[in-house]
Amino acid sequence: MIPGLSFLGGLIRSGTLVVNDDQGRSHRFGDGAEPRVRLQIHDAAFLRRLPVNPSMALGEGYMNGQFDIIEGDVRALLDLGVKNYARSTSHSHRWPIWTLKLLNFFYQHNPRNRARRNVAHHYDLSDELYRLFLDTDRQYSCAYFQNPNDDIDTAQLQKKRHLAAKLLLEPGQRVLDIGCGWGGLGLYLSGHADVDVVGVTLSEEQHKVARSRAEQAGLAAKADFRLTDYRDLNDRFDRIVSVGMFEHVGLKHYDEYFRKVFDLLTDDGVALVHTIGRTDGPGTTNAWIRKYIFPGGYVPALSEMMPAIERAGLVVTDIEILRLHYAETLRHWYQRFMVERDKVKALYDERFCRMWEFYLAGCEASFRHWGQAVFQVQLARRQDAVPLTRDYITDIEREWAARERRREMHVA
Repeated sequence: MIPGLSFLGGLIRSGTLVVNDDQGRSHRFGDGAEPRVRLQIHDAAFLRRLPVNPSMALGEGYMNGQFDIIEGDVRALLDLGVKNYARSTSHSHRWPIWTLKLLNFFYQHNPRNRARRNVAHHYDLSDELYRLFLDTDRQYSCAYFQNPNDDIDTAQLQKKRHLAAKLLLEPGQRVLDIGCGWGGLGLYLSGHADVDVVGVTLSEEQHKVARSRAEQAGLAAKADFRLTDYRDLNDRFDRIVSVGMFEHVGLKHYDEYFRKVFDLLTDDGVALVHTIGRTDGPGTTNAWIRKYIFPGGYVPALSEMMPAIERAGLVVTDIEILRLHYAETLRHWYQRFMVERDKVKALYDERFCRMWEFYLAGCEASFRHWGQAVFQVQLARRQDAVPLTRDYITDIEREWAARERRREMHVA
């Protein structure tokens, strides 16, 4: 039997995968139950390569049209594959820690020039692309679903409100947003809390859009977006927030990152780091993701973050784990992407569309079945920088929600 078919036979035990090979033969794997996915193989080289490097072979095979999905879709295929793979592996199958350290030292080296190139690879794509599948505020990070039926705009607003509550904002404070994206969070904070925000990004596209949005909203004096590296800042800030940026720092730069946060934070300040994380300990970045989507990216385990936080002299005042929120976020993004797929294809091409389908669907499957979550780590210099209990988070969220409703009624 072709090695790839033997590999699939050992992997797929739950659900059903049917593979039509390029010779007209059909092969069924699994227990015959739903979900059911059927592939049509066009190039036998794909099956030969599959056991050697499954994620790379599957991703490139789909991108390059070596196979098509004729029953189900790429989201169903990856959910089936990742779910079965997660059930078939355990901690005993993990790579030795010395191997992980060696690989990550090589792949996570992100000095300033490389960090800028890595950011440009993903975030300097067409602004129209992100507009097509993100929410109206272009929040490109995990949303916060207080209700399973929340739409993506509601969930992203709730995320911003949740972050704001943990920052304990007061009028007149200075807030630093490290990795400010298209400016949505900075504009939300400056517009709702009467604080002055400095947002920094390495993406020229994001910087351009963020500055334009600040001008249009009449907040340019309150929201200052800069095209610069956070390591080049020397000011002090009452609050620091970083959402979806820490994944790009690189393991060997964690000490540098948290020491800079310590240096930039006022003595009574509060910082909040929102990052994708691993719940099953240190690992290495998926080869396909590293090559095509996030070069230089790495998702940390808490055990990798905490030593650097401690060495920097920062106090951990709160940690929250958002488990399936990002899976739901990615489900919404995938569905919106597919609705607008023809427009994306007009911007790029069919291969690009397949690449992004695979990326969004694969990430969703990882958050559902494979030890991925989101960490919100609240930090301070002093033990007494935040209240003794977490009740204040809910109280502030409700206060902001009521304020937003009153504002909407006034506008209407």
